[in-house]
Amino acid sequence: MTALLILDPMIRGGAIALFLLWIAILARDHADVLAARVAIAMNLAIIAYLLVPVFRPEGSARLPYAICDALSVMVPAFFWLFVRLWFDDQQRIGWRSWLLVAAFGMLPLIQIALIGAIGWFSQEIWVLVRIGMFAFAVAGMWIAWRGRANDLIEARRGFRAALVCAIGGFILLATFIEMFQNRDTALDLGRSLTLIAIVIATFIVSVGLYRFRLAELFAAPGPLPKRAEPAAAPSPLAQRLHAVMAKERAYRAEGFSIAMLAARLGEPEYRVRRAINGEMGFRNFTAFLNGFRLDEIRSALGDPGQGEVPILTIALDAGFGSLGPFNRAFRDAEGMTPSAYRARAAAARLGDSEIG
Repeated sequence: MTALLILDPMIRGGAIALFLLWIAILARDHADVLAARVAIAMNLAIIAYLLVPVFRPEGSARLPYAICDALSVMVPAFFWLFVRLWFDDQQRIGWRSWLLVAAFGMLPLIQIALIGAIGWFSQEIWVLVRIGMFAFAVAGMWIAWRGRANDLIEARRGFRAALVCAIGGFILLATFIEMFQNRDTALDLGRSLTLIAIVIATFIVSVGLYRFRLAELFAAPGPLPKRAEPAAAPSPLAQRLHAVMAKERAYRAEGFSIAMLAARLGEPEYRVRRAINGEMGFRNFTAFLNGFRLDEIRSALGDPGQGEVPILTIALDAGFGSLGPFNRAFRDAEGMTPSAYRARAAAARLGDSEIG
């Protein structure tokens, strides 16, 4: 017990210092990127979690304790948003996701209000919060694992597994301990496991902190590439890659992966990744495939001969698996729905015919 009393503040203090350093690096180098700003919020919530034991839920420390406790439960929600933005290079998050996070954030505030107003601790809210924390953490780790093969940024791809396992594993362990430990008989064990998780997560973060100084790690604000075309003076590999995709339409194949593309070209994967990222400007393989798919779809929607073909059929033929991902990709690229794009193309043709 004495060893824990000595080690606990030392470990927490060191972890807080490193997470503050991470915040400073993100704020200095990537403050204009939404993913970095969400990462800053996540780190602040982690620091709040680390500070919770410093305060006691009574006396003059009641308000700081309540603030830190309420903010700490938001770590998994911010983690979920962060991995979605960072790994998928999204420039924005839909309102439904923000609403879900906001609704989750209201739960600890309601709990605090109930305790302050009538002195009642709601077990139901406590359970909902812990289930939500667990669900957000698992969802975030799944997103990172699912898309690892499509990541074309070498520095990010090499670091993502370690960082996500560190933060995600820390969240899961802390949540598990809080949900299932018997506070009377297993408090020391819970503290020990929590400190071990803090040490591991802090070590991994500290080892990789320097990577966050790299400019290419985060997508700069602005539109993603719309056309899957190589640079002005493409390398022979980029020319072959473009020919395989644009002329042979390899992107139409179900489950087409970067490994399949590399095998088709007879090139190592790392060279194909570098060509796609360095010469065509794409940060993940899915966006690269969608660039070719959208080129085909734009052409089909502007073709009067395909005016009666359903948009869903055109999207499926181009390689999209379902209507939802296609609609999102098309709106992000064109700023309008496929139907509006087709109508605009038809109106443009009509105007040209009247002028002629």
